[in-house]
Amino acid sequence: MSGLGLGLLVVVLLLATAFGLWRRRTDGRFSEPARPVSMTESRSVLTPDQLGQPLGEHATLVEFSSAFCAPCRATRTVLHRVADTVSGVTFVEIDAEASLDLTRELSILRTPTVLILDSTGTIRHRASGQPRYADVVGALGAIHPGLAEVSAPTLDSGGARP
Repeated sequence: MSGLGLGLLVVVLLLATAFGLWRRRTDGRFSEPARPVSMTESRSVLTPDQLGQPLGEHATLVEFSSAFCAPCRATRTVLHRVADTVSGVTFVEIDAEASLDLTRELSILRTPTVLILDSTGTIRHRASGQPRYADVVGALGAIHPGLAEVSAPTLDSGGARP
């Protein structure tokens, strides 16, 4: 292999490694959704009709998933566990392919994408990728401080990523 080819290979490997490390660091982290200028008020709020079930008393966890998505299964398990552990929180799974209009309206670009809604259905947090249990509970605590305190004893069991 020539010196130029070897140098190119090293550069490509370094770029791929940097991208992988960045992706690992940001994947599944919750953020408050940036609201584009063009987004209407109704798009930042999801209704029980859109979800197909009532909102949670304190919060609702919404996962957009797809049939071929392996991280979606692990995310479903984490979100079910949070909803079972934290009082007043419900979990809703939406098939992104079966709900294309809603998926497009909310700019869901990959699965899993998790939205955390407050008790009124307002989207308060969003994460693309597989979130950790502790991150979900932390985001819930930012919406309703009492929720994080209720579930604090369970944070150590299952907070690690696979």
